[in-house]
Amino acid sequence: MLDKISELYQEWKSLQPLKPEDQRRLNEKFRLEFNYNSNHIEGNTLTYGQTKLLLIFEKTEGVHDLREYEEMKAHDVALKMIIEESKDRERPLTENFIRTLNQTILVRPFWKDAQTPDGHDTRIEVKIGEYKSRPNHVRTASGEIFQYAIVEETPAMMKDLVDWFNLEIKNGELTPLEIASLLHYRYIRIHPFEDGNGRIARLLVNYVLFRYDYPMVIIQTKDKNNYLRALNRCDVEVGLEPSQGANAKIAKIQPFVEYVGEQLAHSLKIAIKAGKGENIEEEDDFEKKLNLLERKLKISEIEKPSFTKEFVLEIIDLVYYPLLQKFEEGLKNTRVFFRRTEVSGGISKGGDDHLTLNPFTKSIIDVNFSEYIESARYLLLNYCFSNPINPKLKDLAIDITIYILFKEDEYVIDYSDKKTYNYGQYPTQEELNDIISKYKYDILSKLDNAIK
Repeated sequence: MLDKISELYQEWKSLQPLKPEDQRRLNEKFRLEFNYNSNHIEGNTLTYGQTKLLLIFEKTEGVHDLREYEEMKAHDVALKMIIEESKDRERPLTENFIRTLNQTILVRPFWKDAQTPDGHDTRIEVKIGEYKSRPNHVRTASGEIFQYAIVEETPAMMKDLVDWFNLEIKNGELTPLEIASLLHYRYIRIHPFEDGNGRIARLLVNYVLFRYDYPMVIIQTKDKNNYLRALNRCDVEVGLEPSQGANAKIAKIQPFVEYVGEQLAHSLKIAIKAGKGENIEEEDDFEKKLNLLERKLKISEIEKPSFTKEFVLEIIDLVYYPLLQKFEEGLKNTRVFFRRTEVSGGISKGGDDHLTLNPFTKSIIDVNFSEYIESARYLLLNYCFSNPINPKLKDLAIDITIYILFKEDEYVIDYSDKKTYNYGQYPTQEELNDIISKYKYDILSKLDNAIK
Protein backbone atom coordinates (compact mmCIF):
# COMPACT_ATOMS: atom_id res chain seq x y z
CA MET A 1 0.00 0.00 0.00
CA LEU A 2 2.78 2.48 0.93
CA ASP A 3 4.50 1.93 -2.44
CA LYS A 4 1.24 2.52 -4.28
CA ILE A 5 0.59 5.72 -2.32
CA SER A 6 4.13 6.94 -3.01
CA GLU A 7 3.75 6.32 -6.76
CA LEU A 8 0.42 8.15 -6.94
CA TYR A 9 1.77 10.99 -4.82
CA GLN A 10 4.73 11.52 -7.14
CA GLU A 11 2.40 11.68 -10.13
CA TRP A 12 0.19 14.16 -8.25
CA LYS A 13 3.20 16.36 -7.39
CA SER A 14 4.39 16.29 -10.99
CA LEU A 15 1.14 17.97 -12.06
CA GLN A 16 1.64 20.96 -9.74
CA PRO A 17 0.63 23.69 -10.00
CA LEU A 18 -2.82 22.88 -11.32
CA LYS A 19 -4.66 25.27 -13.60
CA PRO A 20 -6.78 27.57 -11.40
CA GLU A 21 -10.04 26.19 -12.76
CA ASP A 22 -8.94 22.58 -12.16
CA GLN A 23 -7.81 23.39 -8.63
CA ARG A 24 -11.11 25.12 -7.88
CA ARG A 25 -13.31 22.27 -9.06
CA LEU A 26 -11.18 19.74 -7.14
CA ASN A 27 -11.35 21.84 -3.98
CA GLU A 28 -15.10 22.19 -4.28
CA LYS A 29 -15.66 18.48 -4.84
CA PHE A 30 -13.57 17.48 -1.82
CA ARG A 31 -15.11 20.24 0.31
CA LEU A 32 -18.67 19.11 -0.37
CA GLU A 33 -17.91 15.40 -0.14
CA PHE A 34 -16.03 15.74 3.15
CA ASN A 35 -18.58 17.97 4.88
CA TYR A 36 -21.51 15.86 3.76
CA ASN A 37 -20.03 12.44 4.59
CA SER A 38 -18.33 13.25 7.89
CA ASN A 39 -21.54 14.76 9.26
CA HIS A 40 -23.77 12.09 7.75
CA ILE A 41 -21.76 9.35 9.48
CA GLU A 42 -22.70 11.00 12.78
CA GLY A 43 -26.42 11.18 11.99
CA ASN A 44 -26.90 14.49 10.17
CA THR A 45 -29.87 14.00 7.81
CA LEU A 46 -29.17 16.67 5.17
CA THR A 47 -28.89 15.06 1.76
CA TYR A 48 -25.90 15.66 -0.51
CA GLY A 49 -27.98 18.02 -2.63
CA GLN A 50 -29.13 19.99 0.42
CA THR A 51 -25.53 20.19 1.64
CA LYS A 52 -24.44 21.61 -1.70
CA LEU A 53 -27.32 24.08 -1.72
CA LEU A 54 -26.39 25.23 1.80
CA LEU A 55 -22.61 25.55 1.35
CA ILE A 56 -22.46 26.84 -2.23
CA PHE A 57 -25.63 28.93 -2.52
CA GLU A 58 -26.28 29.54 1.21
CA LYS A 59 -29.85 28.37 0.72
CA THR A 60 -31.84 25.84 2.75
CA GLU A 61 -34.22 23.19 1.53
CA GLY A 62 -36.24 20.55 3.34
CA VAL A 63 -37.40 20.23 6.93
CA HIS A 64 -34.53 19.55 9.31
CA ASP A 65 -33.53 20.61 12.80
CA LEU A 66 -31.84 24.01 12.82
CA ARG A 67 -28.85 22.38 14.51
CA GLU A 68 -28.23 20.18 11.45
CA TYR A 69 -27.89 23.23 9.19
CA GLU A 70 -25.75 25.03 11.78
CA GLU A 71 -23.38 22.11 12.30
CA MET A 72 -22.96 21.52 8.56
CA LYS A 73 -21.89 25.13 8.04
CA ALA A 74 -19.75 25.05 11.19
CA HIS A 75 -18.00 21.89 10.00
CA ASP A 76 -17.13 23.72 6.77
CA VAL A 77 -15.56 26.48 8.90
CA ALA A 78 -13.53 23.85 10.79
CA LEU A 79 -12.30 22.43 7.49
CA LYS A 80 -11.05 25.86 6.48
CA MET A 81 -9.36 26.16 9.89
CA ILE A 82 -7.32 22.99 9.44
CA ILE A 83 -6.35 24.02 5.92
CA GLU A 84 -4.99 27.31 7.23
CA GLU A 85 -3.35 25.71 10.28
CA SER A 86 -1.58 23.11 8.15
CA LYS A 87 0.14 25.75 5.99
CA ASP A 88 2.53 26.68 8.82
CA ARG A 89 4.64 23.54 9.18
CA GLU A 90 6.65 25.05 11.99
CA ARG A 91 3.58 25.57 14.15
CA PRO A 92 2.99 22.66 16.54
CA LEU A 93 -0.37 20.98 17.03
CA THR A 94 -1.89 22.14 20.31
CA GLU A 95 -4.66 21.04 22.65
CA ASN A 96 -6.13 24.51 22.36
CA PHE A 97 -6.51 24.12 18.59
CA ILE A 98 -8.29 20.77 19.01
CA ARG A 99 -10.60 22.28 21.64
CA THR A 100 -11.32 25.16 19.28
CA LEU A 101 -12.24 22.69 16.54
CA ASN A 102 -14.71 21.04 18.90
CA GLN A 103 -16.16 24.39 19.90
CA THR A 104 -16.52 25.32 16.24
CA ILE A 105 -18.27 22.18 14.96
CA LEU A 106 -20.72 21.94 17.86
CA VAL A 107 -21.66 25.65 17.60
CA ARG A 108 -23.29 26.00 21.04
CA PRO A 109 -24.05 23.88 24.14
CA PHE A 110 -27.04 21.54 23.86
CA TRP A 111 -28.82 18.70 25.59
CA LYS A 112 -28.89 15.15 24.31
CA ASP A 113 -30.19 11.72 25.36
CA ALA A 114 -27.68 9.43 27.05
CA GLN A 115 -27.39 6.43 29.35
CA THR A 116 -25.93 6.11 32.81
CA PRO A 117 -23.16 3.52 33.36
CA ASP A 118 -25.78 1.08 34.70
CA GLY A 119 -27.93 1.46 31.58
CA HIS A 120 -30.63 3.94 32.65
CA ASP A 121 -31.85 6.63 30.24
CA THR A 122 -30.91 10.21 31.08
CA ARG A 123 -30.20 13.57 29.45
CA ILE A 124 -26.92 15.45 29.58
CA GLU A 125 -25.80 18.94 28.63
CA VAL A 126 -23.01 18.85 26.07
CA LYS A 127 -20.49 21.60 26.68
CA ILE A 128 -18.40 22.73 23.73
CA GLY A 129 -14.63 23.06 23.59
CA GLU A 130 -14.20 21.43 27.00
CA TYR A 131 -12.96 17.97 27.80
CA LYS A 132 -15.64 15.58 29.01
CA SER A 133 -16.91 15.90 32.57
CA ARG A 134 -18.59 12.47 32.69
CA PRO A 135 -17.80 9.01 31.27
CA ASN A 136 -18.65 8.57 27.59
CA HIS A 137 -18.18 4.83 27.26
CA VAL A 138 -20.39 3.15 24.65
CA ARG A 139 -22.41 -0.05 24.63
CA THR A 140 -21.49 -2.31 21.70
CA ALA A 141 -23.89 -4.35 19.59
CA SER A 142 -23.12 -7.38 21.79
CA GLY A 143 -24.19 -5.46 24.90
CA GLU A 144 -20.67 -5.00 26.27
CA ILE A 145 -19.33 -1.63 27.44
CA PHE A 146 -16.37 -0.28 25.46
CA GLN A 147 -14.23 1.95 27.66
CA TYR A 148 -12.74 5.26 26.57
CA ALA A 149 -10.43 7.34 28.76
CA ILE A 150 -11.98 8.29 32.10
CA VAL A 151 -12.57 11.93 32.93
CA GLU A 152 -9.59 12.26 35.29
CA GLU A 153 -7.01 10.88 32.84
CA THR A 154 -8.24 12.67 29.69
CA PRO A 155 -6.22 15.93 30.06
CA ALA A 156 -2.95 14.03 30.59
CA MET A 157 -3.66 11.70 27.66
CA MET A 158 -4.42 14.63 25.37
CA LYS A 159 -1.20 16.37 26.39
CA ASP A 160 0.71 13.18 25.63
CA LEU A 161 -1.08 12.88 22.29
CA VAL A 162 -0.05 16.31 20.98
CA ASP A 163 3.48 15.93 22.44
CA TRP A 164 3.84 12.60 20.63
CA PHE A 165 2.54 14.05 17.38
CA ASN A 166 4.83 17.08 17.40
CA LEU A 167 7.85 14.91 18.19
CA GLU A 168 6.92 12.39 15.48
CA ILE A 169 6.64 15.18 12.91
CA LYS A 170 10.21 16.24 13.74
CA ASN A 171 11.61 12.71 13.79
CA GLY A 172 10.06 11.77 10.45
CA GLU A 173 10.13 8.03 11.14
CA LEU A 174 6.56 7.44 9.96
CA THR A 175 4.99 8.28 6.61
CA PRO A 176 2.22 10.91 6.46
CA LEU A 177 -0.33 8.12 5.99
CA GLU A 178 0.93 6.33 9.10
CA ILE A 179 1.02 9.50 11.22
CA ALA A 180 -2.52 10.47 10.13
CA SER A 181 -3.88 6.99 10.85
CA LEU A 182 -2.19 6.69 14.23
CA LEU A 183 -3.27 10.19 15.30
CA HIS A 184 -6.87 9.33 14.44
CA TYR A 185 -6.71 6.00 16.25
CA ARG A 186 -5.07 7.29 19.45
CA TYR A 187 -7.41 10.27 19.57
CA ILE A 188 -10.57 8.21 19.12
CA ARG A 189 -9.51 5.82 21.90
CA ILE A 190 -9.27 8.81 24.27
CA HIS A 191 -12.62 10.26 23.09
CA PRO A 192 -11.88 13.51 24.93
CA PHE A 193 -15.13 15.40 24.28
CA GLU A 194 -18.75 14.66 25.07
CA ASP A 195 -19.67 14.97 21.39
CA GLY A 196 -18.00 15.56 18.03
CA ASN A 197 -15.10 13.13 18.50
CA GLY A 198 -15.54 11.28 15.19
CA ARG A 199 -15.67 14.50 13.19
CA ILE A 200 -12.58 15.85 14.99
CA ALA A 201 -10.68 12.62 14.31
CA ARG A 202 -11.40 12.86 10.58
CA LEU A 203 -10.47 16.54 10.53
CA LEU A 204 -7.14 15.69 12.18
CA VAL A 205 -6.40 13.04 9.54
CA ASN A 206 -6.70 15.69 6.86
CA TYR A 207 -4.77 18.24 8.92
CA VAL A 208 -1.82 15.82 8.72
CA LEU A 209 -2.25 15.13 5.02
CA PHE A 210 -2.51 18.84 4.20
CA ARG A 211 0.80 19.45 5.99
CA TYR A 212 2.46 17.15 3.46
CA ASP A 213 0.57 18.45 0.38
CA TYR A 214 -1.61 15.39 -0.03
CA PRO A 215 -5.23 15.65 -1.14
CA MET A 216 -7.77 15.06 1.60
CA VAL A 217 -9.25 11.71 2.60
CA ILE A 218 -13.01 11.29 2.67
CA ILE A 219 -14.65 8.46 4.61
CA GLN A 220 -17.86 7.80 2.72
CA THR A 221 -21.02 7.38 4.76
CA LYS A 222 -21.88 4.33 2.64
CA ASP A 223 -18.58 2.79 3.82
CA LYS A 224 -19.19 3.46 7.52
CA ASN A 225 -19.29 -0.24 8.46
CA ASN A 226 -15.90 -0.94 6.87
CA TYR A 227 -14.46 2.14 8.58
CA LEU A 228 -15.66 1.01 12.02
CA ARG A 229 -14.67 -2.59 11.33
CA ALA A 230 -11.08 -1.52 10.59
CA LEU A 231 -10.96 0.39 13.88
CA ASN A 232 -12.43 -2.55 15.79
CA ARG A 233 -9.85 -4.94 14.34
CA CYS A 234 -7.15 -2.66 15.69
CA ASP A 235 -8.79 -2.61 19.14
CA VAL A 236 -8.31 -6.36 19.38
CA GLU A 237 -4.63 -6.06 18.44
CA VAL A 238 -3.88 -3.04 20.61
CA GLY A 239 -5.83 -4.03 23.73
CA LEU A 240 -9.08 -2.76 25.23
CA GLU A 241 -7.66 -0.61 28.03
CA PRO A 242 -7.88 3.13 27.23
CA SER A 243 -4.21 3.61 28.08
CA GLN A 244 -3.29 0.92 25.54
CA GLY A 245 -5.31 2.69 22.86
CA ALA A 246 -3.89 6.10 23.68
CA ASN A 247 -0.35 4.74 23.31
CA ALA A 248 -0.93 2.38 20.38
CA LYS A 249 2.03 1.56 18.11
CA ILE A 250 1.87 1.66 14.34
CA ALA A 251 2.49 -2.08 14.03
CA LYS A 252 -0.73 -2.78 15.94
CA ILE A 253 -3.06 -0.67 13.77
CA GLN A 254 -2.18 -1.94 10.29
CA PRO A 255 -5.83 -2.73 9.40
CA PHE A 256 -6.68 0.94 9.88
CA VAL A 257 -3.56 2.14 8.03
CA GLU A 258 -4.62 -0.09 5.12
CA TYR A 259 -8.14 1.29 5.23
CA VAL A 260 -7.08 4.95 5.30
CA GLY A 261 -4.50 4.15 2.60
CA GLU A 262 -7.24 2.86 0.30
CA GLN A 263 -9.19 6.09 0.75
CA LEU A 264 -6.05 8.17 0.16
CA ALA A 265 -5.27 6.25 -3.03
CA HIS A 266 -8.81 6.96 -4.23
CA SER A 267 -8.41 10.68 -3.48
CA LEU A 268 -5.06 10.81 -5.24
CA LYS A 269 -6.56 9.25 -8.36
CA ILE A 270 -9.33 11.85 -8.40
CA ALA A 271 -6.80 14.65 -7.81
CA ILE A 272 -4.62 13.36 -10.66
CA LYS A 273 -7.62 13.34 -12.99
CA ALA A 274 -8.36 16.92 -12.01
CA GLY A 275 -4.72 17.87 -12.64
CA LYS A 276 -5.04 16.44 -16.14
CA GLY A 277 -8.23 18.40 -16.78
CA GLU A 278 -10.38 15.27 -16.80
CA ASN A 279 -13.88 14.69 -15.44
CA ILE A 280 -13.81 14.05 -11.67
CA GLU A 281 -17.49 13.34 -11.11
CA GLU A 282 -18.20 9.87 -9.77
CA GLU A 283 -21.34 8.86 -11.57
CA ASP A 284 -21.80 5.66 -9.57
CA ASP A 285 -22.26 7.55 -6.30
CA PHE A 286 -25.20 5.77 -4.68
CA GLU A 287 -26.36 8.62 -2.48
CA LYS A 288 -26.47 11.15 -5.32
CA LYS A 289 -28.48 8.80 -7.52
CA LEU A 290 -30.92 8.10 -4.73
CA ASN A 291 -31.48 11.84 -4.30
CA LEU A 292 -32.25 12.24 -7.99
CA LEU A 293 -34.62 9.25 -7.97
CA GLU A 294 -36.39 10.69 -4.94
CA ARG A 295 -36.88 13.97 -6.79
CA LYS A 296 -38.19 12.18 -9.88
CA LEU A 297 -40.65 10.21 -7.75
CA LYS A 298 -41.98 13.39 -6.17
CA ILE A 299 -42.35 15.02 -9.58
CA SER A 300 -44.25 12.02 -10.97
CA GLU A 301 -46.82 12.37 -8.19
CA ILE A 302 -47.99 15.77 -9.41
CA GLU A 303 -49.06 16.99 -12.81
CA LYS A 304 -46.45 19.05 -14.67
CA PRO A 305 -45.07 21.40 -11.96
CA SER A 306 -44.69 25.09 -12.63
CA PHE A 307 -41.68 27.41 -12.48
CA THR A 308 -40.25 28.07 -9.02
CA LYS A 309 -36.91 29.42 -7.83
CA GLU A 310 -36.14 25.97 -6.34
CA PHE A 311 -36.23 24.46 -9.83
CA VAL A 312 -33.91 27.19 -11.12
CA LEU A 313 -31.39 26.30 -8.42
CA GLU A 314 -31.64 22.62 -9.32
CA ILE A 315 -31.17 23.32 -13.03
CA ILE A 316 -28.09 25.43 -12.28
CA ASP A 317 -26.70 22.56 -10.22
CA LEU A 318 -27.83 19.55 -12.27
CA VAL A 319 -27.81 20.87 -15.87
CA TYR A 320 -25.84 24.10 -16.26
CA TYR A 321 -22.65 23.11 -14.43
CA PRO A 322 -22.57 19.46 -15.64
CA LEU A 323 -22.92 20.82 -19.19
CA LEU A 324 -20.09 23.28 -18.57
CA GLN A 325 -17.90 20.50 -17.22
CA LYS A 326 -18.55 18.33 -20.26
CA PHE A 327 -17.63 21.28 -22.48
CA GLU A 328 -14.36 21.65 -20.59
CA GLU A 329 -13.57 17.98 -20.98
CA GLY A 330 -14.79 17.57 -24.55
CA LEU A 331 -13.38 20.73 -26.11
CA LYS A 332 -10.07 21.14 -24.27
CA ASN A 333 -8.05 19.87 -27.26
CA THR A 334 -9.48 22.69 -29.39
CA ARG A 335 -7.30 25.12 -27.45
CA VAL A 336 -4.18 23.99 -29.33
CA PHE A 337 -5.44 26.03 -32.31
CA PHE A 338 -6.18 29.26 -30.45
CA ARG A 339 -4.36 31.61 -28.14
CA ARG A 340 -7.50 32.83 -26.47
CA THR A 341 -10.39 30.93 -24.91
CA GLU A 342 -13.14 32.79 -23.09
CA VAL A 343 -15.81 31.11 -21.00
CA SER A 344 -18.69 33.11 -19.59
CA GLY A 345 -22.15 32.53 -18.28
CA GLY A 346 -24.96 34.09 -16.37
CA ILE A 347 -28.60 34.21 -15.39
CA SER A 348 -30.94 36.80 -16.91
CA LYS A 349 -34.26 38.39 -16.03
CA GLY A 350 -34.66 39.36 -19.67
CA GLY A 351 -33.01 41.75 -22.09
CA ASP A 352 -29.33 42.53 -21.57
CA ASP A 353 -29.60 42.52 -17.76
CA HIS A 354 -27.88 39.44 -16.38
CA LEU A 355 -26.01 38.22 -13.31
CA THR A 356 -22.65 36.53 -13.83
CA LEU A 357 -22.25 32.92 -12.77
CA ASN A 358 -18.65 31.97 -12.06
CA PRO A 359 -18.04 29.20 -14.63
CA PHE A 360 -15.71 27.17 -12.43
CA THR A 361 -16.33 27.67 -8.72
CA LYS A 362 -20.15 27.66 -8.72
CA SER A 363 -20.02 30.76 -6.57
CA ILE A 364 -22.29 33.73 -7.14
CA ILE A 365 -20.52 36.99 -7.93
CA ASP A 366 -23.51 39.36 -7.60
CA VAL A 367 -25.22 39.98 -4.27
CA ASN A 368 -28.64 40.23 -5.97
CA PHE A 369 -28.76 36.48 -6.56
CA SER A 370 -32.19 35.93 -4.96
CA GLU A 371 -33.75 38.66 -7.09
CA TYR A 372 -32.53 37.02 -10.29
CA ILE A 373 -33.57 33.54 -9.23
CA GLU A 374 -37.11 34.71 -8.46
CA SER A 375 -37.65 36.14 -11.96
CA ALA A 376 -35.15 34.22 -14.09
CA ARG A 377 -35.87 34.08 -17.82
CA TYR A 378 -32.87 32.11 -19.02
CA LEU A 379 -29.35 30.85 -18.29
CA LEU A 380 -26.57 31.58 -20.74
CA LEU A 381 -23.37 29.62 -21.39
CA ASN A 382 -20.84 30.99 -23.90
CA TYR A 383 -17.53 29.61 -25.20
CA CYS A 384 -15.42 31.68 -27.57
CA PHE A 385 -12.19 30.52 -29.28
CA SER A 386 -10.22 33.29 -31.02
CA ASN A 387 -6.77 34.58 -32.02
CA PRO A 388 -5.57 31.49 -33.95
CA ILE A 389 -2.00 30.31 -33.38
CA ASN A 390 -1.45 29.30 -37.01
CA PRO A 391 -1.64 32.17 -39.53
CA LYS A 392 -3.38 29.87 -42.03
CA LEU A 393 -6.47 30.14 -39.90
CA LYS A 394 -6.41 33.94 -40.34
CA ASP A 395 -9.03 35.57 -38.12
CA LEU A 396 -11.08 32.46 -37.44
CA ALA A 397 -13.18 32.66 -34.28
CA ILE A 398 -15.57 30.02 -33.03
CA ASP A 399 -18.42 31.10 -30.81
CA ILE A 400 -20.65 28.63 -28.95
CA THR A 401 -23.75 29.78 -27.11
CA ILE A 402 -26.32 27.70 -25.26
CA TYR A 403 -29.45 29.01 -23.60
CA ILE A 404 -31.56 27.32 -20.96
CA LEU A 405 -34.93 29.02 -21.25
CA PHE A 406 -37.45 29.04 -18.40
CA LYS A 407 -41.13 28.82 -19.31
CA GLU A 408 -44.17 28.57 -17.08
CA ASP A 409 -44.35 24.78 -16.90
CA GLU A 410 -41.18 23.59 -18.70
CA TYR A 411 -37.64 24.59 -19.57
CA VAL A 412 -35.81 24.37 -22.89
CA ILE A 413 -32.15 23.70 -23.63
CA ASP A 414 -31.67 25.75 -26.80
CA TYR A 415 -28.62 25.08 -28.97
CA SER A 416 -28.44 23.79 -32.58
CA ASP A 417 -31.42 21.64 -31.58
CA LYS A 418 -33.94 22.20 -28.82
CA LYS A 419 -34.78 19.82 -26.01
CA THR A 420 -37.68 20.42 -23.63
CA TYR A 421 -38.05 19.08 -20.10
CA ASN A 422 -40.63 19.33 -17.34
CA TYR A 423 -39.41 20.99 -14.17
CA GLY A 424 -37.91 18.35 -11.93
CA GLN A 425 -36.71 16.27 -14.89
CA TYR A 426 -33.14 16.47 -16.13
CA PRO A 427 -31.17 15.38 -19.21
CA THR A 428 -29.28 12.10 -19.05
CA GLN A 429 -25.52 11.90 -19.41
CA GLU A 430 -26.06 10.63 -22.96
CA GLU A 431 -28.18 13.67 -23.82
CA LEU A 432 -25.54 16.03 -22.46
CA ASN A 433 -22.88 14.17 -24.44
CA ASP A 434 -25.04 14.53 -27.56
CA ILE A 435 -25.06 18.33 -27.16
CA ILE A 436 -21.27 18.39 -26.95
CA SER A 437 -20.94 16.06 -29.95
CA LYS A 438 -22.90 18.43 -32.16
CA TYR A 439 -20.52 21.25 -31.35
CA LYS A 440 -17.48 19.05 -31.85
CA TYR A 441 -18.54 18.32 -35.42
CA ASP A 442 -19.31 22.00 -36.02
CA ILE A 443 -15.84 23.00 -34.76
CA LEU A 444 -14.14 20.38 -36.95
CA SER A 445 -16.07 21.63 -39.96
CA LYS A 446 -15.10 25.27 -39.36
CA LEU A 447 -11.43 24.36 -38.83
CA ASP A 448 -11.40 22.21 -41.96
CA ASN A 449 -12.96 24.95 -44.09
CA ALA A 450 -10.49 27.52 -42.73
CA ILE A 451 -7.49 25.30 -43.50
CA LYS A 452 -8.71 24.67 -47.05
